[in-house]
Amino acid sequence: MPRENVSDILAFLAVARERSFTRAAAKVGVSQSALSHTIRQLETRLGLRLLTRTTRAVTPTEAGVRLLNGVGPHFDEINAQIDALSELRDKPAGSIRITASDHAIRSALWPKLGLFLPHFPDIKVELVLDNGLTDIVTERVDAGVRLGEQLAKDMISARIGPDLRFAVVAAPSYFSSRLEPAHPQDLVQHTCINIRLPTYGGFWAWEFEEDGRELRIRVDGQLAFNHIYDVLEAALAGFGLAYMPEDIAMTHIESGRLTRVLEPFCPVWDGYYLYYPSRRHTSPAFVKLLEALRHRT
Repeated sequence: MPRENVSDILAFLAVARERSFTRAAAKVGVSQSALSHTIRQLETRLGLRLLTRTTRAVTPTEAGVRLLNGVGPHFDEINAQIDALSELRDKPAGSIRITASDHAIRSALWPKLGLFLPHFPDIKVELVLDNGLTDIVTERVDAGVRLGEQLAKDMISARIGPDLRFAVVAAPSYFSSRLEPAHPQDLVQHTCINIRLPTYGGFWAWEFEEDGRELRIRVDGQLAFNHIYDVLEAALAGFGLAYMPEDIAMTHIESGRLTRVLEPFCPVWDGYYLYYPSRRHTSPAFVKLLEALRHRT
């Protein structure tokens, strides 16, 4: 294959996967105009339109999808094999992208990464904040972090955090003119602060347990966020009841800035797990990182 075909196909793969000339240009390190010119040259040589361009999006045509699915995995495998050569180095090296929620990054990843990274200067870690359930294969992310009950069955996983429990809390001022809820069903009569998870396409139902049965309550209120730490700030400001990981609320509960309710109905869940595809990530850099992140009781 002529060398220009290889570089042009790599340019096409970047645009097709990013669905944007701007993001793809930043990723491959060229100007947007140069990348657009490269794609036009490839389309001219092939005699086929590979991408449909609109003012809002860039999407592969039928021919583009066939090229993306046909050759993309082969280039991915080549990159994986090249990355694996780092095991021949004296020190592990490479870049690792991990997608995780804001709470998982702060509670499970960063405390350990802060200790790990200074010892391995040739390992680069990119943390992608995502509160949805990202498909890490489709999004070309090396690994993800989820609670144990949310893990996909076709992934390898390793526990990186302790058991997790949620708490229902509100500022004392919120209860100055309201009774505290005695049962999760009472929440429908209260002003609550919602959190939206992109994967679910809506607000997250608050989850409880009673006599071994799971209860999922849809709540309502004036405010909604997609970051849990914004929910915390709104709760502290008295805007309603909030449902959040116990660990980020506990300091405020102990200081009296938040009042906890419905504690007997809040179950203990499996903590966070790092998960990744079974066919990849045996590089020394990934193995070292995984070992550093493992939860030890």
